[in-house]
Amino acid sequence: MSKKPNKTGRRAVSKTPTPKVRKAATKRPRPAAAARVDERIAAALEAIAAGMAAAAPKLSNADSLAGADAFVWHPDGRLTPVPRVSRVDLSLLRGIDRMRDTLIENTQRFADGLPANNALLWGARGMGKSSLVKAAHASVNASKSVAGRLKLVEIHREDIESLPALMAQVRASDFHFIVFCDDLSFDGNDASYKSLKAVLEGGIEGRPDNVILYATSNRRHLLAREMVENERSTAINPGEAVEEKVSLSDRFGLWLGFHKCSQDEYLAMVTGYCSHYGIKLDDAELEREALEWSTTRGSRSGRVAWQFTQELAGRLGVRLAGK
Repeated sequence: MSKKPNKTGRRAVSKTPTPKVRKAATKRPRPAAAARVDERIAAALEAIAAGMAAAAPKLSNADSLAGADAFVWHPDGRLTPVPRVSRVDLSLLRGIDRMRDTLIENTQRFADGLPANNALLWGARGMGKSSLVKAAHASVNASKSVAGRLKLVEIHREDIESLPALMAQVRASDFHFIVFCDDLSFDGNDASYKSLKAVLEGGIEGRPDNVILYATSNRRHLLAREMVENERSTAINPGEAVEEKVSLSDRFGLWLGFHKCSQDEYLAMVTGYCSHYGIKLDDAELEREALEWSTTRGSRSGRVAWQFTQELAGRLGVRLAGK
C-alpha cells in the first residue's frame, strides 16, 4: 500500500539517524611504554651525574696539592682543599705536655723522611686529641726543614673502606701526608676494621713511605666492649677471636693516652684562653665563674674551658680573633 503524500505533495522519506561523532579518547601510555620513559630519564640523570663527577677537580698532581695544606678525602676519589683549618694554637693546649712533645717529635721525623709510627690518641673526651693533631701538623709544617711539604688529609670514619684508594692516589707524590681520622671506633657487625688493619700493616703493598695515619678515639682498642665480650661467650676459640679484634690498636706504634684534667689544669686552660684573646676579668671572679661553669657541665676538660671562654667573651663583647 502506497504511503500517503504529505501536504507538500512529496512522499515522506524515512530518516536514518546520523551517527554521532565521538571524540577520540586520549590514549594513556601503556605500562611498558611508561617503563621505557622512566629508564630513559634514569639514564639521563646518571649521565648528568657522571659528567658532574668527571668535571669535579681531582687533586692528584703536584700543582693542585701545593695549593692547600689540608684536604678532605671523598670516597669517589676527590681531595677537597680546606682553605682555613679550624685549629687551636699549640701554646693554648694545656695539661697535655708529654703527649704534645711526643706527637710533634714523631711528626717531625716523618716530615723529614725518617721512620715514624702511626699514632692513636685515645682517652677522655674533650681533652684536645684532635686539636693536638691539627696543631702539631701546623707547627711542623711551618718549620724551615719542611716548608709546607706536609699535608693533612681528613678521612671520615664511614669512608675507611676507601682508604686503599687514597693510598694509591698519594703514593707517588713528593709530598708527605698525615691521614687523620677523628673519633675512630667500630660497633656491632662492622667489619671495616679488617680493611684498616690490612692498610696499616700487613698488606701486600704496605703503607706508603710518604703516608702516616693519626687517629683519635675514646676507646683504647677502638672496639666496643660488647663486641669483645660477645666473642668471648660465643666463639669456638674465644681467645683467638678476641685477639683478632683487639689487635687493631696494636697496628698503631704510638699510643698517647689522654685523661681527665685536674681543677688546676682546667683553670690554667681558662686563664690561657683569656690571656690569649685579651679577655679582662678579676682573677677571683674568673676562677669562681669558671668553676661554676664546669660544675654545671659535670666535667672539666679543655672543651669545657673553651666553651666557658666563648660564653665569657660574648658576654663582655670581646671578639675571638682567629677563631
